Amino acid sequence: MTDTHVIRVLVVDDDKAMRVSLLDLLDAAGFEAESLPRADQVADKLIDFAPDVIVSDVRMPGMSGLDLLASMSDQNAPPLVLISAHGDIPTAVKAMQDGAYSFVEKPYEPRRLLTILRHAADQYRLRLGTERLKARLAELSGLDRVFLGRTDDMVMLREDILNVSASDAPLLLLGETGTGKELVARALHDLGPRADGPFVVINCATLSVDTFERDMIGVKGGPAGQIAAASGGTLFLDEIGACPMQVQAMLLRVIDQREITPLGAPSPVALDLRVVSATNESPDEAVAEGRFRRDLLFRINAVTLNIPSLRDRRDDVAFLFTHFVAQYAQIYEVTPPEMTPEDIAALLAHDWPGNVRELRNVAERRVLAARRGLGSVTQALRADHAFDDVPNTLREAVASFERELISKAIKAHEGRMDAVAEALGIGRRTLNEKIVKLGLNKDEIL
Repeated sequence: MTDTHVIRVLVVDDDKAMRVSLLDLLDAAGFEAESLPRADQVADKLIDFAPDVIVSDVRMPGMSGLDLLASMSDQNAPPLVLISAHGDIPTAVKAMQDGAYSFVEKPYEPRRLLTILRHAADQYRLRLGTERLKARLAELSGLDRVFLGRTDDMVMLREDILNVSASDAPLLLLGETGTGKELVARALHDLGPRADGPFVVINCATLSVDTFERDMIGVKGGPAGQIAAASGGTLFLDEIGACPMQVQAMLLRVIDQREITPLGAPSPVALDLRVVSATNESPDEAVAEGRFRRDLLFRINAVTLNIPSLRDRRDDVAFLFTHFVAQYAQIYEVTPPEMTPEDIAALLAHDWPGNVRELRNVAERRVLAARRGLGSVTQALRADHAFDDVPNTLREAVASFERELISKAIKAHEGRMDAVAEALGIGRRTLNEKIVKLGLNKDEIL
């Protein structure tokens, strides 16, 4: 993504003719430029003009160009390009060692000077962007830690979650796969009056007419069905658009009547729960095509929240990636790899069809490669990225990988399982199932 911000250049030279010449060149090249005759005036100008790069003569009365370089110790100071008719190799070497971006002799070659200034400005903006990312990560709190991002859509989403969390009204979440619909549903539950109750997730794509009553409603004298298990808390109906039509009718009765009758039970059992549903397709189109019941849609969408896709908030991409890399670096006990200009360019050029979930996976692959001193974002974006030292069979490889990842996440988050699930990008229930399946013992890990 190309930055359309006009490059700002500050020219510092005691020679008026040289200042005018440089200003004319910069103006003709589309730069925004201002000039000063003395280096000791630069500090005030940095505040008023905020240049992306400074061009300064070396030899000037009072404060020289080398003195100006020495005074700019702040890591957020713009790069300095020194220019002088008296330049020699020792001066140039000393200037570069002291932090000058480049050194140009008079008479300068205009095209070369402009190229140097463009490159200096680009690197300066990337450096400032990285510092801003770090500052934003440091100030995160509350909902910001779950729903990262500062785009208008994400700010509005967080406000909407806070506004509707206290309500019991049925709520429908709309968003593409990987945007974090379950995280939003859990946040609504955790922030609402039912936070102490259960949060039950049902994947509607797996429901069938034959097993609905037994698994969802329950059997008298047997274990409670999943819907009954949500009483007192929140029932999250994920992928409700994929629910078979006959099952939709069964769900409609449950939601409408707020009661269930377990198989073999003589009377119905009242339900006290909030229903939150989610789909990755347009429910209106599904109704129009006859794939979804209009009356069920009316029951579940008293409130609707739209979760933006990652490509619609590209300004958050680098920030999110930095956050996930830091998380996985902690889990895998490695130093987070530094982001290069090429890495940022690759992140911004990608379309992110898998949204935040895909971004999280790319960050993990980047950290795994960094464990071996290898890798880049471009390589991590490749779906066929291979890892060394894996077991012989796919089943063994997956189990070994999950066992190591979950164990390190439990250690990193000191056994706080909600935080572990969030860091791994899975639901709490899924995490519990994997822990049992893999034979992990939290106490032994800690």
